[in-house]
Amino acid sequence: MSKQPPIRTLVGEGTVIEGEIRFTEGLRIDGRVMGNVIALGDGRNLLVIGDKASIAGRVKAGHVIVNGEVRGPVESDELLELQPRARIEGNVRYERLEMHQGAQVHGELKPLNAEDKPALRLAANANVAAVGHNTKVAGDRQSQESS
Repeated sequence: MSKQPPIRTLVGEGTVIEGEIRFTEGLRIDGRVMGNVIALGDGRNLLVIGDKASIAGRVKAGHVIVNGEVRGPVESDELLELQPRARIEGNVRYERLEMHQGAQVHGELKPLNAEDKPALRLAANANVAAVGHNTKVAGDRQSQESS
């Protein structure tokens, strides 16, 4: 995997920005942003949302690391890392997802290429179907043995 882009911009703790932030390469947010945070261009980019940061708006970047709060949709077209203190209220779209214990998402988690894939079935439903199937198979074996 190639080297991460450098973080060239920092929104420090105690800083409040009202309005949209557009960036290239790397951005770290430790303050508060009331507006969208969007990476520009086709190159690799990195957005780090620190544990004391909060964003009220849309977030879109390649590699996104969240350990703070986001109130709005999040889209990552490379890798989305949800650290233990991450709190997201909004729908999440991602190419790849890494979610640590303690991270919270109040919204829909959906891969970017989900339209190409069939919907997932819940494991609980699959187990019920498997149990019912196994019972039938066991019954079939008994009837075969008695024949």
